[in-house]
Amino acid sequence: MEKRLTPIARKLRRDATAVESKLWRHLRSRQIEGAKFRRQFPIGPYIADFACIELKLIIELDGGQHVESATDAVHTARLETNGYTVIRFWNSEVIENLEGVLEAIRREILNARAR
Repeated sequence: MEKRLTPIARKLRRDATAVESKLWRHLRSRQIEGAKFRRQFPIGPYIADFACIELKLIIELDGGQHVESATDAVHTARLETNGYTVIRFWNSEVIENLEGVLEAIRREILNARAR
């Protein structure tokens, strides 16, 4: 974990968006397939919205600021090079189709365990 990112990650956890909080209520305490997620977790030079370290699975939530973001693609590629699987959801997906998002996460957890 990057020590210099720890204060930033703490602030991001404290100032979570409504959508992050909504998803976190379903990820915390090993509620999906027993996977332990951490929120706003530093991994290398990045801070993942949600990360399951054991399965090397990262979940990112994207709002309007991420439309056509080349930076996101670079971050994803670097994390994947280090063995992580990164799945992204639009904030609107979490709001409008939470059950579908949770099912997609469940499938990724099962896939990660099968690898």
